[in-house]
Amino acid sequence: MSVQERKERERAGRERLIVATARELAEQQGWDAVTTRRLAERIEYSQPVLYSHFRGKREIIGAVALQGATELAAAVRAATAAADGPRERVAALARAYLDFAARNPAVYDAIFQLDGGLPYAQEDTPAPLKDAFAALLESLGEVAGDGIDPGLFTETFWAALHGLATLTRAGRLPPEDTERRVELVVDRLAMV
Repeated sequence: MSVQERKERERAGRERLIVATARELAEQQGWDAVTTRRLAERIEYSQPVLYSHFRGKREIIGAVALQGATELAAAVRAATAAADGPRERVAALARAYLDFAARNPAVYDAIFQLDGGLPYAQEDTPAPLKDAFAALLESLGEVAGDGIDPGLFTETFWAALHGLATLTRAGRLPPEDTERRVELVVDRLAMV
């Protein structure tokens, strides 16, 4: 292995460590607790080393968002692959999405609530974000209905799930009724 390859591997390892540490800190204490100073202390590197990877917290949030979008897409695909039939796939998608949001609140915020400097719904949207949307579209597109744009339907269904996730987490909706809400969204919105 060349010196250059070793340095690139070490750099990639530091970057993964920064992102993992930021994510862990955010999940434990919230995004306000994530500062470059605290990250530098936790990973035992200087702040200039952090800045050699990320220009600041915003880019770190973006990196966590991209990682989280990849995980969300995988969770949705795994859940829908195990389901048989359109209704079961849509219900599995909804449950997987809401479960991901509940289990990873800081990551969910990085993807959908915080400014990570990432463009959404544009040509230059990063591939992991496009893929997360594609994971939803794969199951929802088949139930959109005649004359309804599958992408628009997916956006609307996603908005309903996002509302359920954020309102439940904020304590505005009782969590014990989540399954009934999933059934209503699936039956009334997807009409399957």
